[in-house]
Amino acid sequence: MNNIFIFKTNIQTQEDQGRVSVVLDSHDLINSWSVDKEDIDCVLRIVSDRITAEEIIFHINQVGYNCTELE
Repeated sequence: MNNIFIFKTNIQTQEDQGRVSVVLDSHDLINSWSVDKEDIDCVLRIVSDRITAEEIIFHINQVGYNCTELE
């Protein structure tokens, strides 16, 4: 069963999204992802059945972006 994770980020531009895509696209545990750059919280949505929110936050932080899980 897939989990949907929602995060507040500072991924604001196409260039930012490109940097994040290098990490997210290559991650075997992520089924799909998207960033709503029009939302004030620059919402990152990730669908996965095996990754944790903590792992996602770690990977986003590693490429230089803020990432906080929204409830």
